[in-house]
Parts: sequence; C-alpha cells; structure tokens
Amino acid sequence: MLEPQALAAALLGEVLAGRNLNEVLSDLWRREPGLPPRVRGAVQDLSFGALRFFSRLDFLLQALITRPITHEGVRCLLLVSLYQLIYSKTRPYAVVDRAVESARGMDAPWAAGFVNGVLRNFLRTKEELLARADGFEPARYSHPQWWIDRLRQDYPDAWEAILEANNSHPPMTLRVNRRQIEPEQYLALLQEAELEAEMLEGGALRLKKPVSVDKLPRFADGLVSVQDQGAQRAASLLDLAPGQRVLDACAAPGGKAAHILETADVMLTALDKDEARLKRVAENFARLNLKGRLIAGDAAEPQPWWDGKPYDRILADVPCSASGVVRRHPDIKWLRRPSDLAQFATTQRTILAALWRLLAPGGKLLYATCSLFHEENDDIVTDFVASHPDAKRLLISELPSGQLLPSAEHDGFFYALLEKSI
Repeated sequence: MLEPQALAAALLGEVLAGRNLNEVLSDLWRREPGLPPRVRGAVQDLSFGALRFFSRLDFLLQALITRPITHEGVRCLLLVSLYQLIYSKTRPYAVVDRAVESARGMDAPWAAGFVNGVLRNFLRTKEELLARADGFEPARYSHPQWWIDRLRQDYPDAWEAILEANNSHPPMTLRVNRRQIEPEQYLALLQEAELEAEMLEGGALRLKKPVSVDKLPRFADGLVSVQDQGAQRAASLLDLAPGQRVLDACAAPGGKAAHILETADVMLTALDKDEARLKRVAENFARLNLKGRLIAGDAAEPQPWWDGKPYDRILADVPCSASGVVRRHPDIKWLRRPSDLAQFATTQRTILAALWRLLAPGGKLLYATCSLFHEENDDIVTDFVASHPDAKRLLISELPSGQLLPSAEHDGFFYALLEKSI
C-alpha cells in the first residue's frame, strides 16, 4: 500500500524543483486512480501543510543535521515528517515508524537509520528548537524574507496579521446562481443535507467545513459554484445593466464571467489566451446553463480578436503574483522570486493600456488582481490615471483603498474602478 507520507514527500520534492502543486497532484491522481479517498485526503493535507510551513520546517531540519542532505527524497521525507510531528494529531511514534519504513524503500541504505535518528532527536529537543525558530523571521512566519519585507513596507500596521492569515486554512465559500435559486433557499438545502453554513455579505455562503463538490446539493445542476467571497465582489462593482457589451479579459477558469452572466442580461465575451483553460470556462457555462462568447486571444494584443465595437464594461482580471491567495496555493511562496513582481507589473500595464482603447466613452473598467503588493495594484492604477486624462478612478465606498486583505471570510484581492470620460 502506498503510504501518504511517502507520496507527500515525493510531491514536495517536485514542487521544490519548480513544479506547480496542483499539477503534481493532478499527475498523481492520474497515475494512481485507485487511491482511496482517505489516502488522497491525507496526501493533500500533508503536501499542503509541508509547503505552508516549509521555511519553518527547513530551519528545524538544518538545526538537526551536521552536514547537508544530498538525497532529496530523504530531505523531503524528513520535512513532511516534521510537519506531522508539529501540526498533526498523529502519534509521534507512528510518524517516526512510518518514516523509517518509507526510508527503507529508498535507494540509500543509510536512510532508515538517519531518518530515525533525526526525528527522535527532534522529539527530544522540540521546545528548544521551536523557540530558536521563532527568532528567525522566515521560520517564524513561514514566508521568504523578501516577501516579509515587502509586506512590512506596504502594510506597516497589518503585515503580521497578513502573514498569519496566509498560513491559515482558507474558507470554502459558495456563490449561488440567482438565475435558479436565492441564497436563502440554497442555505435551506445545505441544512437539509446536514452541511453547516452561514450567509456572508452579498449572499455568499461560507461552509463550516469544506466538502467535495459532489456533496453540495444539486451542484451538477448549476445551482451553486465554489468562489471566494472576495472574488464575488467583481460582478457588483462593474455596475452592470441589461444589454451592455461586457468583456472579461483573462477570464479562465470562468468564475467571475459566470457571475456576471448570473447577475445581468449582458452580451458577454470571455477572453483568455490559454485555449485549454478556456475549455474550463465553457464547462462552467454549460453546468450553470449560461451563454457567452468565448475567444482565445491575448488581452495585451486586441487587434487579432477585437471586432472594433467598444465595450460598455471591461473586467481586467490581470495576471499577478497571486500573493493574496497563497493559503490556497502555498507553493507560490516558494516558487515566486522578487524579480517576478516587476515582470507582472510590466504585463499589467500593457494589458490595462490595451484594454482601455476598447472601452466606450462613459464606460467602466474594473482592474482586479489577487495580489497584496502595491507594485501590482495601487501603483499601476495611480500611474495609469496620471498618464490618461480620459481616465477617472471612482471611489468604491465599501472599499476605499481598493484592497481586501486575507481574513476568515475572504482571500486578498485588489479592485480599482475606472471610468472613461465622454
């Protein structure tokens, strides 16, 4: 039987080598379709957890060894095991025994004894080592130092709370398809299914405990979708009205585009440069019984795909660092580099300028990211408005700064609503 601990260690190694966690998980599910749900859940929990607290675990491991571990498989097995010993409810002896068994299956005769010694040494010195870890910022906050420094610069009064939120488990929130059912009615369906939930601002429903979508009442019939409450703000901020021509640029996987169609009878175009991801938009539209025009094209280069008719509303949900959603994608913290922010900012400026030309006079464009860094958010919009006399930034009364910080209710997002003068 495949051991969750060993599988998670292998996944961790692939991510640390540069691969996306979702991709390596998908590959594993394809390779091992017979894995029981319990094992799949355990693998996902261990891999997410080890990445969420990677720099803390790595600090502890370095403190426990006298020379570098040259075998990456052994290193990752120890990191996962340390995560279990600190954060899981599994009994310590069981964690150590399973790790030793997994090490025996590796191509390193020394691995089993080494793993046993390191983990038992940790158990003996646990409190001392954890106290030492708290004195080193990357280990204390489980973020890269450059990330900590950037947040401290951008949010002098909130950076620690942001870091703590980033290491928490994200909420599972539902968006109700109001073309088919009202939030109050769907809440009653959840209660009938013995799924506890509460209604948030705007009609979003937050589950007390996450479940697979097949457990959600009539999910396949399009009554509901999984979407963070912060992401659900986009449709209302666009100030939609029947008959408008609306463009959702960078639309995949289609959550915001679908919400737009659920909200108003508009003529929507969903654009994305990735044809494979655009198929997910089509699948979501089909499940929700929605209709929109799908185009494979680059938002930064409209000429090949634009029909020349201005749009009344544009959602520019631009590519970004995704620093506001790292609790859902903990691998991002370790795959991103400081230089990535400047590259994203260049792309964001290019897309915003290109899409602005497509907006009708009097129209509105919503600039959106799931980033926390000012370099991708307020700096982009401030510079754009300063260089475009026909652009006016409108006040979002419920969100004056435009920035949503990660919390128990939602992830981190940024919104700026721009209006084009007539």
